[in-house]
Formats: sequence, C-alpha cells, structure tokens
Amino acid sequence: MNRQARSQWVLKWVLPAATSLIIGCVLFGTLQWAAAQTDMVAEARQRDLVTLIVSKMQASVAHDQESATVWDDAVRKTDARDVEWLRSNLGDWMHTYFGHDVAVVLSSDRNPIYEFIAASDNALKPDDLRVAYLPLADALQKRLAASDAEGITDRVLSIGESDLTYVGRRPAVVSVKPIVSDTGDIEQQPGGQNLQVAVRFLDQSFVSEIGKDYQFSEMQFSDDAPTDAEHSFVPLTSRSGATVGYFTWRPFRPGASMMEATLPAVGLAAVAIFAAANLFGRAIWRRSARLASSREELQHLASCDPLTGLSNRAHFSTELAARLGAASQDQSHCVLFIDLDRFKAVNDTFGHPTGDKLISLVAQRMNEIMPAALIGRIGGDEFTVLLEQVDGQVADAACARIVQRLREPFEIDGAHIVIGASVGAALVAGRADPSELTRQADIALYHAKAAGRNTFAIFGNHMDELLRRRRKLEHDLRLALETRSQIEAFYQPVYSAEHKGLSSMEALARWKHPEEGLIAPDIFIPIAEEIGLIQEVGAIVLEDACGVMADLPSISMAINASALELCSDGYPLRVLSRLAKWNIDPKRLEIEITESLALGGEGHSDRNIAILRNAGVRIAIDDFGTGYSSFSRVQNLMIDRIKIDKSFIDAVQGESRPLIEAMINMARAKGLKTTAEGVETDEQSDALVALGCDSLQGFLISRPLARTAIIDLYNGSGKRIITA
Repeated sequence: MNRQARSQWVLKWVLPAATSLIIGCVLFGTLQWAAAQTDMVAEARQRDLVTLIVSKMQASVAHDQESATVWDDAVRKTDARDVEWLRSNLGDWMHTYFGHDVAVVLSSDRNPIYEFIAASDNALKPDDLRVAYLPLADALQKRLAASDAEGITDRVLSIGESDLTYVGRRPAVVSVKPIVSDTGDIEQQPGGQNLQVAVRFLDQSFVSEIGKDYQFSEMQFSDDAPTDAEHSFVPLTSRSGATVGYFTWRPFRPGASMMEATLPAVGLAAVAIFAAANLFGRAIWRRSARLASSREELQHLASCDPLTGLSNRAHFSTELAARLGAASQDQSHCVLFIDLDRFKAVNDTFGHPTGDKLISLVAQRMNEIMPAALIGRIGGDEFTVLLEQVDGQVADAACARIVQRLREPFEIDGAHIVIGASVGAALVAGRADPSELTRQADIALYHAKAAGRNTFAIFGNHMDELLRRRRKLEHDLRLALETRSQIEAFYQPVYSAEHKGLSSMEALARWKHPEEGLIAPDIFIPIAEEIGLIQEVGAIVLEDACGVMADLPSISMAINASALELCSDGYPLRVLSRLAKWNIDPKRLEIEITESLALGGEGHSDRNIAILRNAGVRIAIDDFGTGYSSFSRVQNLMIDRIKIDKSFIDAVQGESRPLIEAMINMARAKGLKTTAEGVETDEQSDALVALGCDSLQGFLISRPLARTAIIDLYNGSGKRIITA
C-alpha cells in the first residue's frame, strides 16, 4: 500500500475511529462519574429519611401516650385498678388507633397493674418487658420525685423517658409516661404516680410499613450491618450510644439506571455523536426531573397529613409563623379553629374506616370553600385555617359558610351521615405572635361549643373573662359532685288529661351554687357532658328519684338520659341495680331520650334500650317533633311514649293543631302514650284533652317542686292520683 493510500486510510478510518473513541471515552467517563455522584446523593437522602422516620416514631409514641395518660379519668381508674377501663383506653385502643404493640400500666412501686401484648409469632418471655422498661421507669420516677419539668411545652404535656432497645429478641421504641391529672384537680405525690409503658416494635410490620409507604426496596431489620455494596443501611442507636441494629434496604440508584439507558448511545459511530449527545442530555434531564419529583414527594410527605392531603400540624405552624412574621401593618390575617361535632358518634356507630372517609370528605369541602387558604389538620377531627388579607366581614362570611357546608349530609357507603362543626376565629393586623393568635382562636372555639355547637365565634377581649368563669364553674361542679351537697332533684308533676289527677312525675336536676345561686340546667348540663361528669349528675337524680318512688308507692317517675349515659356499657346495670336497691318495680320508671338516640339504628344505645325495656323500664322520646324523626320511622322504634314539644303546644289553637292531632293519632295506632309538654293556659289544656292527649305537663299545672313539696302534693291529692 503506497503512502497516499495509507494517508487516505488513516483519514477515512483511523482518525475518525480515534476521534470517536476519544470522544466516547470522555463521554463514558463523564457519564460514569455523574452516575456515581447521583447515586451517592440519592443514597444519602434515603439514609437521612430513614433516620428522620425513626426519630419521629420515637417522639410520636410518647405523644400518642399523652392522649390517654394526661387525663383525670386515667388517674382515677388506674388508682381504682379498673382493669376493664384500662383495657379499653390504655390497651386495645392504643393498639388499634396508634399501632402500639405493647401497653403496660405500672403502679408506683413499678409492679404491673395491667398488660396488653398484641398477638405475634414472636412470643415475649415474662421478664423481657421488665428488663426493657424498668431502667426507664426508674429514671422517670426519680425525675418525678424531684418535680423535674424539663421538656414540658405546649405540645409536650408531661415528662417521660424513651429509648431504642431490645424487648426480648426484638428491637423496639420503649416509652414510659406518668399518668397525671390534666386539670390539676387531683393531688398526686411526686414520684408516686402510676406509669404507662408503650412499646412499638421496629421489625416486621413497622419495617414493612416504611418500605411500602416510602418505596424502599427489600427493607428489613438486621442485627448486623450488610457487607455487600448492593445494600444501604442506617444504624439504630440507644441513648447510651450502643447500636441496637440496622435498617437495611436496596437503595434506589438513578445514576445506574441512567447508565443502562444511555450506554448504547456512547458506542455509536462518529457520525452519530451529536445524536448520542442529544439523547444523553435528554436522559440526564429526565433523570434529574425524576430526582426532583422524588424530593418534592418526600417534602410533601413530611409536611402533609396523609389522610387528607392538608398541611399537618408542624407544617401549618411553620407557615403560620413565617407569614405572620412577614406581614405588613396594613395586612390582616385570620386563624380559624374548626372542630367537628358528633364525629366520635360516627366512629362509634359506623367504625373508624367510615370516620376516615368522613374526614377526607370534610377536607374536600373545606378546600372548595377556601381554595386559597392554608388549611391544616392538627388532630383526629380538628382543623386549622389561615385566611390572609381578610377583614372581620370576610372572616364572618367564611365561618358561616364552613358551618353551613359541614352541616349538609354526607353520603358514605350508602349511609346518610349528618354532623356539624364549631368554629373559633381570631383576627390580627400586621405582625403577630402565632402562639397568641392560635390561643385566641382556641378560646373562640371553646365559646362556639359552649353556645350549643354547630356555630362560630370571633375572639373578643371579653372571652378571656368568660373562659375564666366557665373554668370556675367546671371546678365548682366537680366539687359539688364530689361532696354531693349542691346538686338536687326537683320534680314536675304530670297530670292525667282525662281524670285531672296526678299520674306521674319527671325528675329534673338543679344546681344550687353557694355563690351564684340557682344555675340553670341548660348551663351546667352541657358542662357536665363535656368534662365527663354527666353520669354522676344522672346518678344523683336517679338515686333521689328512687327514694321518692319508695316513699310514694303508687306513683311512676320519669328521668332524662343523655347520649353519653345511654351509650355507656354499664348504664342498664346502674339503673336496674338502683331500682333493686329500693325494691321498685322497673315498670314504674320511664327514661326520656332524644330523637337522635332513638333513631340511631346502631351502637350501644339500641342495645341498652333493649335491655332496659326487657326488664320492664319504659322509654319515652322527649321533645318529639324537633329532631329528624318521621311518622314512618317511628313505627319501628322501641319506645312507650312520645312527649310533644312545647313549640307545638304554644300553637295548639292555630297552625300546630293538625300536627299535634296527627302525632296523637299515630301514637294511639302504635299503642304509645302521649304527653304534652309546656302547657301554660287553660285553652291549651282544653284543646289537648279534646284531641285525646293522655297526659299534661307544664306551668299551668305546676312548676318543678322540691322533694318535700312534691310529697305534700301527692299526699294532698288523695284518690285523684291516677297511675300511668
């Protein structure tokens, strides 16, 4: 081959091949370096995420405990060794709602009062738990004895001790919290408090949940760190610095995927270098976009409530502080606190899955109502909203719209669910302290609930004083029930419409406050329900009513039962045991309930009504016609009497007459008795007698009387007494 031919061969083949090879090597080397760096960054972020998840889990377990350990009832029930209550509130419920695997209640000498251990293939030995929690319990009791309050904030309500350790052969978060009073009304000796232990195992289901929720491949717990390069890991260390174990997984390596996708392009001939580079750039952009999307998704998971997609508590608080801090003097902001009414009843009646669906639908409605607002979910049925650049008129309209929309029915799996909402709002202009603004919104919410719920309130300076008075009433009511010295039963006579004689009585609760005087039932009964003392009020009235029936052997008695009383497991036993104590025939007692309880269709109320009726106790619907009942639905109710509401009686000679006549005819056809409430004039009495009403009750006949007065009335009525 001559020189010219060799030069041509070099120019045509060698030089292009060499050029292509050099460019290909540079591209390959650059690609490999970029892929390695990308994989390192991605793997580091995954390790940081796993570390954050474990840290948040440890804090979450302690926070979850406070929902049941900072509670007056928990202190009382633990001191009383009420194992059934402990099982329901500190065992099964903590496992079902928060996923705790073990719950132990310890006495002050660190002996178990109650233990709950979730079913598992890995059975625990008797001493496994004690070895794990005793050091923490000992440390906590020393802190309690020293009255150490370090770490208590607005969010952390009590001190505690927690650590990562082994329980038997299983790694776990172990947290110990004291069972303390939420009101401070119960005296507890420092260091003598009962303790609650919560355990959340970090292997098996917890690891699977992390892998599933955050898409970690081959996620598992290991005693030893992996030695191969294919797996990444994060060590789990206890407070002492000892390594408990490792979380290992196969990391997502976007760089390696990028290499596999683009490597064929690098081997193309020199004529395809431009196309290969172009494809390479496109591939890099696609991989970078995926990384950015993954990062955004992780940020979203860290800042949003997983059930509703709304901001979680931490993100809402951060955003609120930032926006209030950056506000100008002419900018007004409004914070809303929203609490769903009757949500617990939905959970109890239909189950937690339906409750979760309801929460999601509520979030959708609030997004529709306030598309531009920052909305957060801060608890089970509690929401917060930040409205920016709004005045009082706009805030009023927003609150009214929320109350209106959340009052509208929800359709879930064929069920017709009606709840409602109470809203508290606080307005501020310019920069403001977010803690103070949320405190004001919380106070306003409290006043909305006190006003009867299903309404809203805007914070005003007067509310602090009203709240102080309300809290004093709560304290005084607790004291009154403890001493049983101020709550009395008054009795309103019920007369037979036909014979004009005393046929029965209704027992009513009255509170004679030593300073405030007579406090109306519509004030203190809702307070008793909210602070969990309504059953004590009902017990006082029932006991006194039984005593009156024992003194007046031919008279029957009606008492009122709230939803909380009637839905409690032990209500039928309490009623029947009191009747047995006084040797009273159950047929002489009538329990008045609301229409919503009578029409509930499911839950404890139906079961308790059936138990009481089977024993002979009669059931009546109070204030009939003011709820959601219809004549067709009443046909299937387990009741004996309807009490027609005063609002109908007031217009008995006018527009209400056909309605009352229909009610009486329907009741007569069903075999039910009827009582007219609120009869105040002779004209009303005559009209009701003409319509066939069985019994009359109201100020025309008599106001509620004290026990001695009602006995005198009974003894003076002689043969005119008609038994119902």
